[in-house]
Amino acid sequence: MTIDELRFSSISQVQDQYLKPQGAKNTDPKTAAVTGGDSFAQILNKIRDDADNNIVAGDRLKFSKHATNRLSDRSIELTKDQMDRLYQGAKEAGEKGIKDSLILVDQLAFIVNVPNNTVVTAMDQTETKSNVFTNIDGAVIA
Repeated sequence: MTIDELRFSSISQVQDQYLKPQGAKNTDPKTAAVTGGDSFAQILNKIRDDADNNIVAGDRLKFSKHATNRLSDRSIELTKDQMDRLYQGAKEAGEKGIKDSLILVDQLAFIVNVPNNTVVTAMDQTETKSNVFTNIDGAVIA
């Protein structure tokens, strides 16, 4: 889990969520005093644990406009299980150093730009009949 995946836009959001004492009133984060006994490492670990427990796979992968249009045009709706497997496939591709990966999930094929964590395009079984995929440097069957 990286800090980018946690989707905090500012340090004040982290302060508000993790550093405010219980029962403290909502004050301006620019002037709020940070109090508490947790170390930075403890707070970071708590954020990571919360993210791992609460973020669904769809929040961890972005879909390009093209991929979103492809899914919409073909009335393809991914289940949570499929999203989890797609994310896991992208994670495994990244661990192997793959930059642009073909990830197969059930009857669906996705091209994922792994460094950007972005699904570039999506195809269903009717479009994959030629079985030729270009501009990839690895594949994962999830």
